Amino acid sequence: MMHSSAKLDAVLFDFDGTLAELTIDFDLMKRRIAAVASALLERDVSPDGTPVLEWLDALESSAPTSDLGKELHSRGRLIVTATELEAAGHGKLFSFTRAVLDELARSGVKSGVITRNCTPAVLKVFPDLREHCQVFLPREDARKLKPDPGHLIQALHILGVEPDKVLMVGDHPMDVATAKSAGARSAAVWSGRTGPEDLARMHPDYLAPDAADLLRQLKALEILPKDNHIA
Repeated sequence: MMHSSAKLDAVLFDFDGTLAELTIDFDLMKRRIAAVASALLERDVSPDGTPVLEWLDALESSAPTSDLGKELHSRGRLIVTATELEAAGHGKLFSFTRAVLDELARSGVKSGVITRNCTPAVLKVFPDLREHCQVFLPREDARKLKPDPGHLIQALHILGVEPDKVLMVGDHPMDVATAKSAGARSAAVWSGRTGPEDLARMHPDYLAPDAADLLRQLKALEILPKDNHIA
């Protein structure tokens, strides 16, 4: 891993698995969508390895008529949101999350959350999110979605910071890919579903067990001030 010594102006976080213990059953989500798609398209539809939102777009495009495609897409999005809300009902914020965000603020570093999840699910787990960071860009507010770098770049425009002064933190290879595509620094944490070996293969700039440990690393490298500590 290559560490840059340049100071950070902002840190952007993924949400699920990075700031919160929120396990969405994507297999179940896809099975539910496949059942609806099979009925509407009158053919067998099976989930594949494509991320669910992109897969749903592909199903819409495969529909024989535009109207049928739009209906399939609408029903699929409802299933996605319902499954996210189910997960949020059992999710919880990591104990260090507010402390990490507040420590960044005290250090003069802006912070934010960019996520493919929906607003109601995120705020169900973290209702005071906007009190602890400067930008929140969930699915419905993003013009592009990770791994498209446009998701991160949109957040940077809101914050008024340049990509090379930003660190993107996430628990999925998609987050590292997003950072690299946007010209930002990347940090991978294995507090979600992906283990350290798989994350290391993406060659993030920083690798840590969780966001709190990552912040300690950044302070030790003097990329952030060391005058406070995370509980």
